[in-house]
Amino acid sequence: MWVLVGASFLIAIGYGIIGPALPNYAASFDVGVTAASVVVSAFAFVRLVFAPASGRLVTRFGERPIYLWGVSIVAVGTLLCAAATTYWQLLLFRSLSGIGSTMFTVSAIGLLIRISPTRLRGRASSLWGTSFLLGGIAGPVVGSGLVTFSLRAPFLVYGIALVLTTVLVWWQLRDSELVARPSDESAPSMTFGQALRHPSYRAALGSNLATGWVVFGVRMSLLPLFVAEVLGRDESFAGFALALFAAANALVLLYAGGFADRRGRKIPVLVGLALLAVGAVGLGLSENSWLFLAAVVVAGMGAGALNPAQNAAVADVLGAKARGGSVLAGFQMAADVGAVVGPVVAGAVAERWSYTAAFGITGMVVVLALGLWLGARETLPSREDEAPDGPSDGPGDGDAAAGSAGTAENGVTRVAGATRADVPRTDRRSPGR
Repeated sequence: MWVLVGASFLIAIGYGIIGPALPNYAASFDVGVTAASVVVSAFAFVRLVFAPASGRLVTRFGERPIYLWGVSIVAVGTLLCAAATTYWQLLLFRSLSGIGSTMFTVSAIGLLIRISPTRLRGRASSLWGTSFLLGGIAGPVVGSGLVTFSLRAPFLVYGIALVLTTVLVWWQLRDSELVARPSDESAPSMTFGQALRHPSYRAALGSNLATGWVVFGVRMSLLPLFVAEVLGRDESFAGFALALFAAANALVLLYAGGFADRRGRKIPVLVGLALLAVGAVGLGLSENSWLFLAAVVVAGMGAGALNPAQNAAVADVLGAKARGGSVLAGFQMAADVGAVVGPVVAGAVAERWSYTAAFGITGMVVVLALGLWLGARETLPSREDEAPDGPSDGPGDGDAAAGSAGTAENGVTRVAGATRADVPRTDRRSPGR
């Protein structure tokens, strides 16, 4: 777990390092603003397109090799960006990095699911998410210093850091039985279609799309424009607002995962979505800086409460022993769709009508996700169900559409679209685990 957390922190720092440099680096090849923006969006677009293939690769070859290959591809692509001599080379190499990015993201989520006990999944997700968040905060600070030397320097530093990260992860996990691919090739695999029959997975797709729309899309694109055009403040105030969002997010993340493990996944998801919706709408209704900052804090707290619980719910649906790369890829794609579509839709609404309408539509997207979760059922198993000799889960409210009741396959109970691993107590205490 700590190896994955440390690696995610280094990756997030590197991603933040190149953030301040990328648009200006693209513009240095004598292209316009639109072309420079395409380089930024190409990374997210390729991540979205390649996600299904990444899921199939994880199912076929396992999480560890795909994780290492993914980080390696990003490392090579980033180093090639540093050596680019034309705009088209930069666009190609940055797009290549997007392929590797979705490979290690999907495989990392799969590893977290497999190595985290049910009652620790929320906290594990919190720890992993916090490492990304803190790395994303520290990265731009380092990147801003590197661009004073050269626009190529951030890419060179990030590429070298990724090479070292790949070596570190390989060295630390090379003999790990816990992250190794299960030797039983007949272990059940869950398809995306099977997961869709589970109402909690459908709800998780909706909430992750809302997360991508608000947190990764509108927050980064529309919020700075609102600060400048409506509040009349400069870029430093926008930077402070983004940092405040991250701080509120990190503060809640530290506690939300533990709550989700103790009390269930649904309550923190509902609270998080409610806060995120209020914060999003509040941003558009802000008439002064203090109200705006208050809305930023509320939205940050909502995102922090939401993410660990929804990630743990997906893990509960999939189960620790089932192979489901397409399930994880679909979950990741939902956030990428929100991150790509959100800024475009909200920006068009703001330009045609107003920022209030743009943030209002953003809040409605979150409310729709909240409605899906109201109809979902709790996925955290009771302690009796977790026991080796405890009763099997019965079909839930939304599981009737999945067909028949559960059947046991190689120690894994498949319950109408969900899977749960019943590992004998002796296996849990086996050497190396």
